[in-house]
Amino acid sequence: MALDLQSAPKSDDTASGESRDASGLSLAERGKTAEGAPQSLDRRLFVQLLAYTGCTDATPLAEAAEAAGVGGAIYVGAQDPQSVAVLTFHEDPAFFVEDGRALHLSEPFRGLTPLPHLTMLGRTYSIGYEQDLIGALVAKPVKTIANPDWPWAVWYPLRRSGRFEREPREEQRRMLMEHGGIGRAFGKSDLAHDVRLACHGLDPNDNDFIAGLVGKDLHPLSAVVQKMRSTRQTAEFIDNLGPFFVGRAIWQSAGPYAWALEHTGSGH
Repeated sequence: MALDLQSAPKSDDTASGESRDASGLSLAERGKTAEGAPQSLDRRLFVQLLAYTGCTDATPLAEAAEAAGVGGAIYVGAQDPQSVAVLTFHEDPAFFVEDGRALHLSEPFRGLTPLPHLTMLGRTYSIGYEQDLIGALVAKPVKTIANPDWPWAVWYPLRRSGRFEREPREEQRRMLMEHGGIGRAFGKSDLAHDVRLACHGLDPNDNDFIAGLVGKDLHPLSAVVQKMRSTRQTAEFIDNLGPFFVGRAIWQSAGPYAWALEHTGSGH
């Protein structure tokens, strides 16, 4: 893993245009400057959640994660008194089959029973309007997950119906704005904050997205899910929602992304 994670990204990491390979394809995340000019950034954060049961003391797991220097969170589950979940993040997916794998195979995890139905793996993405791409794609998710003031978490996958893509683009935009408006209202009130991930081709159950909700208390996280159920997108175009992992963090860290905690951009 050759990424330089210890320092903030340089200003020229964000390009005004998109670099394309010989085929003409570009996989960079796109946004717009304050003046409306297109910009792109070929960076994103991968996030993985692995859950276990049979854990009567999660402290050794937290100590192992801290010693390994990883970024993420360890949650004790609210739905099973012996359940825990380990969430880690990294820009290089090789982390999950190298250092991340080594963490999960270390001594404190031996004897625990994996809960594969709660496994989640996704990546941050842009929707094309972000001015602060590095904030939206890397810094803001790190700050959200690692914030000690927001220990409660609800993580779940979802699959959107293909019918959504056949809706007129303006109607798609309206539905997404309705959805986003609810999230912004809860966030502005410091009730719930979200991490949005895409998981196309990464989820064993063919889900499209992963949502992570975090906050000071659990009730607002449940309430925002309830509120989202009333939107047209959820009511008509969501084919699958869940399963849900619910827990409270006993350990959180930015790990090698300490610079993200000092990022002053909007994350939008």
